[in-house]
Amino acid sequence: MRSYRKASHTVHDLKVHLIWITKYRYKVLTKDIGLRIRDLIRQVCDQNDIQIIKGRVSKDHVHLYISYPPKLSVSDIVRLCKGRSSRKIQEEFPQLGKIYWGKHFWGIGYAAFSSGHVTDEMIQEYLENHGQHPNHNDDEFVVE
Repeated sequence: MRSYRKASHTVHDLKVHLIWITKYRYKVLTKDIGLRIRDLIRQVCDQNDIQIIKGRVSKDHVHLYISYPPKLSVSDIVRLCKGRSSRKIQEEFPQLGKIYWGKHFWGIGYAAFSSGHVTDEMIQEYLENHGQHPNHNDDEFVVE
């Protein structure tokens, strides 16, 4: 059975697969640095009611498949994860300053792919058949 997340005034099932890379695609996310990045991302997610479904820290990029609350946008989530992890990792591993000058650890941008069990076709069919219920309100307008 499918489970939904609930908050005080919402029921939701928002999931997204995020990917972002290190600046210059340098392969620095190994050993202690990779483990620390993983821990920092977990902390950000825990603090913001983001559930990590699956994640992977590769040598030069991060994959994160998450369930998140509607109060956060995808861009907010990426900003929180990349911002905190960049600051902390450069503080804790000063040797990174030799290759990352200018305080930028992550590459600009990210990839985001939404996920869910409802297809575009299912939504279109629901909306096409929505007005056919006997208790349906006729004061409804098609928006296209």
